[in-house]
Parts: sequence; C-alpha cells; structure tokens
Amino acid sequence: MSAEQEDFKISGRIVDVVAGEIFPGTVEVVQGRIADIQRETSVGSVGYQGPLADRFIMPGFVDAHVHVESSMLTPAQFARLAVRQGTVAAVSDPHEIANVLGVPGVEFMLRDGAAAPFTFAFGAPSCVPATPFESSGAYLGPEEVDALLARDDIYYLSEMMNFPGVIHGDPEVAAKIAAAKRHGKPIDGHAPGVRGEELVAYVNAGISTDHESLSYAEAEEKIRLGMKILIRDGSAAHEFDLLYPLMQSYPEQCMLCSDDKHPQHLVKGHINVLAARAVAAGIDPLTVIRCACLNPVRHYGLDVGLLQPGDPADFIVVADLEDFDAIGTYVKGRLVSADGTPLFAADCAERPNRFAAREQRAEVFAVTARPGRINVIEALDGQLVTRKLVVTPTVRNGQVVSDTDRDILKIVVLNRYQEAPPAVAFIRNVGLQRGAMASSVAHDSHNIVAVGTSDEELAAAVNEVIRNRGGLAVAVQENVRSLPLPIAGLMSPLDGLDVAEIYDALDRAAKDLGSRLSAPFMTLSFMALLVIPSLKISDVGLFNAEAFKGVNLFVD
Repeated sequence: MSAEQEDFKISGRIVDVVAGEIFPGTVEVVQGRIADIQRETSVGSVGYQGPLADRFIMPGFVDAHVHVESSMLTPAQFARLAVRQGTVAAVSDPHEIANVLGVPGVEFMLRDGAAAPFTFAFGAPSCVPATPFESSGAYLGPEEVDALLARDDIYYLSEMMNFPGVIHGDPEVAAKIAAAKRHGKPIDGHAPGVRGEELVAYVNAGISTDHESLSYAEAEEKIRLGMKILIRDGSAAHEFDLLYPLMQSYPEQCMLCSDDKHPQHLVKGHINVLAARAVAAGIDPLTVIRCACLNPVRHYGLDVGLLQPGDPADFIVVADLEDFDAIGTYVKGRLVSADGTPLFAADCAERPNRFAAREQRAEVFAVTARPGRINVIEALDGQLVTRKLVVTPTVRNGQVVSDTDRDILKIVVLNRYQEAPPAVAFIRNVGLQRGAMASSVAHDSHNIVAVGTSDEELAAAVNEVIRNRGGLAVAVQENVRSLPLPIAGLMSPLDGLDVAEIYDALDRAAKDLGSRLSAPFMTLSFMALLVIPSLKISDVGLFNAEAFKGVNLFVD
C-alpha cells in the first residue's frame, strides 16, 4: 500500500450505507475518486491491495461537531491522530481561537487544516464572545460573521450558544441567523435544558442541531420539532449512554460527535469508539454507520465520499463492524493511515497569539472574610453543567481560604488580554489535597483559570502559564510542570503523540495531588463557560447561567 495517490482497486465486503446493504465487491479508484464498484460472486485475492475477503470497506467516520483547539493540537496534527481511528472529516467550530484572535484566528485554522489530507468543515463562530459578562480577545459582529459565511470554505453558522438571545429576538443574534439563511448554510444549536415554548421559538428561528441535551426526553422533544441530535462523548461531557437509543428510533436524525477531545483520548479512539459502543449496545451496524458517516455529510453538504461511484475516494478498511479498528484510511484516494500509523507530516511554523497578562503575586488571590455564607461552584465529573451551593466559608486570619477537608478550594480567573485584578471564588469536587493547577484553555474566552489549595501555589501555576504565553501547569510547593501552548494559548505545534504524552503526565500529576475528576483539566476549562448552567466564573466574577447574570461571592 502506497502513501501516494494513485489509481488502484481494492476488494472486500462493501458497506453501501446509501442502499443499506453489504456485499462482496471491488472498488476502483481513479484520480482520487470512486470510478466503479463491482459486485463479486466470490472474493479472494482480487485486486491490487491483497486478499481482503474477510475485511470491510466502508465510508470514513465524520465527527459532526468538534472544537479542534480542545485537542491542544493544530488542525493538521489533529488530523494525523484522527485518521488513525478511521475519521476522514470533522465539522469544526473554531470559536475557541476566534475568541482569542478573531477572524485571523479562523483563517489560521483554515490554512493549517488545508495542509492535511483530511476534510475540515469549519463554521463561522456565532458567539464571540459567548456573553458580555467576560473579557475576550476579539469580537465578531454580524458583519464579520456575514463575511465568513460568504466564503466557500465556511460551511455553517457555528453553535448558537446565546439561546436566550435567539428566543427573545436579540437583534444582533437575529442578524447572524439571517446571514446564514441568506447564504444557504445550516445553523448549529446549543440549548441545554431548553424545552417547551422556548424550545419551539429556538427551533423556529432556524436552528437545526443540538448537542447539549441533558436527557433522552429532552433530545426526543428536539427531534420531534425537527432538530438533529448530535450524540456526544468527549473528554468532559458524556451523554452517549443517555442518548444512543435515539439511533434506533430516529436514525435519520442522529449524528455522532466528540465536541471536545483531549489528545491522550484522541490517541485511544475517536468516532470509531462510539460506533463500537453503539453496536455492542444492540444498534444495527448499518444504522450506526449511517449516523456516523452519511448523516453529517448530507446535513452539512460536505465534499466527503460515501463510497458511491463518482464520490471522492474517502473510505476506510476495517476487519469487522464491531470494533471498527481502521486497517487503512483513504482520503481522496490517498492512503493516509495504515495499521494505526499516519502517513503524512504536519509541520506548523506559525505562532499567532495574544497574551498580555503579567506575573502575579500570591497576595492578589486573597479574599477578605465577611459575615455570612458564600456561593460555591460544585463541579460534576463527566458533565459541563455545575451545581450552585451556599456554604459557610473557612476563615483563617481574616481571610477565606481553601479547605481540603471539605474539598472547597479557591478558583481564580485572570484576564489574559489586559492587566486586571483576578476574579476569585470557590469550587467543590476538584479534590486537590495539595498544590494547584492552571490553564489558559478556559472556554470560551480563554482567560487563565486556576484552582488550588494555597495562594502561593496558585500564583506558581498561573505564572508558569503566563511565562509560556499559554498552556497548562501543575504546581506543588516549588515544583512546577507544564505543557506550553504558544499558538493562541490553546495549541501546541508539537506532534500529537508528544502532546498526548505530556498532557497525560500533567493529568496524572493532578490526580496524584488528590483530584478525583476523570479529566481534571478539561473540567477546569469549562468552569468559565458561562452559557452552561448553573454557577460558573469569568474574569469579572461569579455568573448564574440560569438567571443569566452575575452574582456575588458572599450571600447577603
């Protein structure tokens, strides 16, 4: 098998997801496209790629919604890991880098993604910033969004997180939606917990998908109103077990997505893992493949082949339709991964960034005690949502401090775009017994978020991120370890396997310090995402996502 594009034939059991059948046959590829598919009466050593009678040829997987930046890899490095898992395309919302750099950040993603033999369908970010209650590095208004949507390489309007603005007819939100309709491009949704009349208003505005359903009943309500449900299982949010039965009942309305996938998880699997879990749960393989391949291609109008004559030659070879382990991954007729080894390079010389924060002294994180109780964020493992607690604070020497016995730790968010005092609050369920952790990956504005057991260690972790102009850090006493992310403070230019190894070491370090979270850094990154209920924190303070307004630390 050659890594270069060439004309060839390949035989095996053909998975025709369009016709809904599987048959022995030979695929002929000419100039990167499917020239012909011939049915065979017997399959042995037919064709030029060896005997594949016991193997299946099927369309490649599509991640129907992902933020590539959350892998901490450039698009091309993301592609190198994804093709190992049989993924040939990703519908990607670049709103992470857009919050840092604006349109130039989106253009960086387009350039880097175009360098890889992989299909990236990037969207126009709809909510930059996600709310007016935080500081971001950029602003995309209706004019900027309209200009992006006019481009042929922008496929859709990215998830409309400002669902209150949609429901209540905010003029700026309405203008962005109108631009997508004018350009004939789909509109992605983001509506956790939205139901009833409000959901009707949201759908009637033109929103076509959702990946934030909190229950089967909620997702089913959305489907019945015409939405398509993207069943998600990423590094922090895990709704697959709740929602996979929808694939059986509503196969035309379901897709699979990861949303946010950290590098060490991407190394282990991608959409192929979700497909395998669905089959193991009793969903018919053809139905699963339809959801994982055909539905996103058709919904977003992707230039991705479905193993039909005339299509681009995007397909994978797998040993079975149970585990979906990719023996070979082909993109536009080129073998891009063989037996788990990517066959293309992904170098990146660009380092776009915006980082103005200066190193901090421990004293800036001090909280002077007041009478009464405090609002506390309660993190939930494996979920983006949080709970709001009201507790009596632990006070020493007139200061409210972290309390490891009760697992109530100090959390801070520091504006990285200009000098400003940090926002300081408290969080439960992170579990650190000592030390601190910090990150410039803090959805969606990507200021610096940190949690720790002491102000000194908080400062050490935060300052390491600042010195690296972005990244992750773990500090315990004088020992500080980090993963620099010099591209927008979100991504590393390193090889994906190297990033995964460094990240995995930091993840273990956080757990060695006591964190019980399955993905401590991923969970930490979502504590600043104000559009997800219930209580979150931005660089200007605590925020109640249900009331959609800021709240004080101290309860009067």
